[in-house]
Amino acid sequence: MSDRNLSLAVAGVLLAGGLSRRMGGGDKCLRALGGRTLLERVIERARPQVSALVLNANGDPARFASYGLPVTADAVKGFAGPLAGVLTGLEWAARNAPECEWVASFATDAPFLPTDMVQRMVDALAAEHAEMACAASGGRAHPVFGLWPVSLADALRRALVAEEVRKVDVWTARYRLIEVEFPAEPIDPFFNMNRPEDLKAAEEALAYLGKPSVD
Repeated sequence: MSDRNLSLAVAGVLLAGGLSRRMGGGDKCLRALGGRTLLERVIERARPQVSALVLNANGDPARFASYGLPVTADAVKGFAGPLAGVLTGLEWAARNAPECEWVASFATDAPFLPTDMVQRMVDALAAEHAEMACAASGGRAHPVFGLWPVSLADALRRALVAEEVRKVDVWTARYRLIEVEFPAEPIDPFFNMNRPEDLKAAEEALAYLGKPSVD
């Protein structure tokens, strides 16, 4: 990989294909935070980082019509987890954004995600000669926030279908993966909402971030 800015060669996939059981079901990304949906907040942060963006969601796509994004269901049926969403993004990019050699994945329940995530991952890939990247903060990896080569779409499909691989780290262990560390203060940018009480914590974080700084 060259050292040039590759952000224009990256497509993005917004992962919203899960069942959201711990949140009580339904579309977690359509829950409101500060008067705006989680999905709206994630799109606002993700869209400037990529040249094409697709929403991975199952069911009737009409419920997302107001967001103006293409919507595609999991490429592998049976709610196979985040790897199915990554594969969906890779195969969508191969068909619809052939100029993009990479796909960045974003969880749609993390409204504070870094606005420089993709560029920092691109830089880390080039510096470390890695094959893929994922985010980390506060000593924890966040593999659903990653940068994946479209060239591995067939390999990922085989892993999901033929081998029934479901855990992200089982698949990424086969490749040179770089974890890109992001600061977890003052708010962990990968804080995500799994349970109703997490929404309350996010409201508090939003209020904290909105306060003027005091010298």
